[in-house]
Amino acid sequence: MLFNPGFEITPVTNPMGFEYGKNSFGPKVEIRTLDAIRSSLFDPDCIGPEEVYSIAMDVGKKEHKSILHNLHLLFGVVTYAEGKLGKEPVRSQGHIHKKSAYANGWSTPEVYEIWSGAAIIYMQETAMDNPGRCFAIHAGPGDVVIVPPNWAHATISANPNAPLTFGAWCDREYGFDYKDVRSHGGLAWFPFVRKNNTMQWEKNQNYSCQELIIKSPRKYTEFGLASGIPIYTQFEENPDKFNFVPRPDLFQDKWIDFVP
Repeated sequence: MLFNPGFEITPVTNPMGFEYGKNSFGPKVEIRTLDAIRSSLFDPDCIGPEEVYSIAMDVGKKEHKSILHNLHLLFGVVTYAEGKLGKEPVRSQGHIHKKSAYANGWSTPEVYEIWSGAAIIYMQETAMDNPGRCFAIHAGPGDVVIVPPNWAHATISANPNAPLTFGAWCDREYGFDYKDVRSHGGLAWFPFVRKNNTMQWEKNQNYSCQELIIKSPRKYTEFGLASGIPIYTQFEENPDKFNFVPRPDLFQDKWIDFVP
């Protein structure tokens, strides 16, 4: 199943990337190779797809270019290759979003939307010795998952037999902080693919013990997000709806005891 993204964009493979419609804009994709991410993997010497994922940051409808800049918003799209990275599923490097001057020194959140394939959005409250609450959110086409400010997180492909494609609202001056995650040898839980392609989780002993909460996505009514409507379309209908992404500091009460 391929979810309707709300604008003219088509994921392609061989090579991985995206095709933009006549009314859409987007950059040439960046390719993350296996060699580029080996240092963040459980087994840096593993075998896997040479091109792990393609990423295009700043895509959308041409008519929205100026308002996206004015609102400090950016829409990004990513496709993961099928396959595995040794024992691990294809996944991103664990990171925290950098602190933003535009957000008065806050780390910024991210709003994921799965388009095709199966995903696990893994997140933990901190990348310190005590990671706080740890969540693994299983999501499929049309599902939305919010990663709150300051949380360490990674996006994981839950089906090694199919590519994974997703879109996300981000702060326009997005950036990644890998320091604390890398100093702990990764995030607090490692996902491994069993022989039947289900996921097995193992604790990273560099963190204090924490329970892993495995759950489905929820509805984010506190931000006025609607179910079944592409998040790009929701922006188009109400451009201010995603102000909490570049300005999480204006929504401080929403982040207290946040449950993804």
